[in-house]
Amino acid sequence: MEPPSTGGIASGAGNHSTHKFHPCDEAVIATNDDASDCKRCAVRLGYWKDDYIGYFVRNQERKAPEINRGYFARVKGVEMCVEKFLKKTSGNCQIINLGCGFDTLYFRLRDTAHQVKNFIELDFPTVTARKCYTIKRNKALLAKIHDEDGEVRLSPTDLHGPSYHLMGVDLRNLDEVDNKLQQAEVDFSLPTIFLAECVLVYIEAQNCRNLLKWIAQKFQAAVFVNYEQVNMNDRFGEVMLNNLRGRGCSLAGVESCLSLDTQRNRFKDSGWSGARAWDMVQVYESISAAERQRIERLEMLDEGELLLQLFQHYCLVVAWLGVAFQDIDITCVPVVEELMSSLNID
Repeated sequence: MEPPSTGGIASGAGNHSTHKFHPCDEAVIATNDDASDCKRCAVRLGYWKDDYIGYFVRNQERKAPEINRGYFARVKGVEMCVEKFLKKTSGNCQIINLGCGFDTLYFRLRDTAHQVKNFIELDFPTVTARKCYTIKRNKALLAKIHDEDGEVRLSPTDLHGPSYHLMGVDLRNLDEVDNKLQQAEVDFSLPTIFLAECVLVYIEAQNCRNLLKWIAQKFQAAVFVNYEQVNMNDRFGEVMLNNLRGRGCSLAGVESCLSLDTQRNRFKDSGWSGARAWDMVQVYESISAAERQRIERLEMLDEGELLLQLFQHYCLVVAWLGVAFQDIDITCVPVVEELMSSLNID
C-alpha cells in the first residue's frame, strides 16, 4: 500500500498525464501515509533497521503487534528477493520501484556493499512532490544521492541524481511512463528488478495488463516482485475489501487477487516467462528462525489467529523474463505444526 494524502508541496512540473484523475486516486495516494506510519512504528520498536524512514514520517502512534509483525514479513520478503537478484547480477542491474511511496530502499542499499547502476522510483506526482521536498530539506538524504562530481536536478515533482531518479507519473499512461524512464536514462538491456507493494491492485485490470505487457516487450531480462492481497473471495477477504472501499479505494485490480493462481496468471498472461507465488505464512517461515525468534520477543501477541488470517490474505509474487532469474525462490517450511508454533498459536 504505497502511493501520501495531498499536501506538502504542490505538484506541477512533471505531471503531464493525459489520463483523467480517477475518483479513488486520492484515497489510493493516502494509503502511502498509512504504510509509512506502520513501517515507522515497527522500525522504532526494533523489528528492522531503517535510519531514513524517520525523515519522511513523524508519526509516533503505536500500531497493533499483528500489524508490526505483518510489515516485518512484508519488508523482509521483498528484501530477500532483492538480495538474491543483486547477488546474481553483482550490481550490474537496475531497480525500478513502482508506486514507491516513501520507501527508503535506495538509501538503505547505499549503506551496504550492494551498489546498482540505476535506481528509479515512480509514483503519483502528489507523492513524489512530498518525497522530493523531504530529500531536498535533509542533507543526510541528499548526500546519499550525489557524489563529488554528480549534480542533483530538481523540479517540484522530479529529482535526478547520477544514479537515482524519483519521478511523478501515472502508471496507467504508458507513453508517460516511457518518457519518464528515458529521462532516467533507463537501459532496457540491463537486468532489471521491478518492485510493487500493494500497487497493481489499485490499477484497472486492462491498464495493469498493458503495463506488464509493455515491460515484458521492452526489457530483455527482468524480475518483478509484487506484494499484494490474495484470497480476497472468502469472508475475511470480503471484510478487508469493505474496509478499503469504505475509505474510497475501489481495488480496481482485485480480480487478480482471488488466489495464488490468479496472481501468477496475471504475469503469465501478460507475456512473462513464469511466476511463483507464496502467501505470507510461507514467506514468514522462510525467514531465519533466529530472526523470527528475535522479533517475536519484541511484543506479546494476544491474537495469533488474527495474524495467521492476515498472513493468509497477503502474498509475494516473483515473475521473470528470460531464464537468468527463474531460480529466484523463497525456501519454505511446509510443516503446519511448526508454522503454528512460530505464529504463537496454540
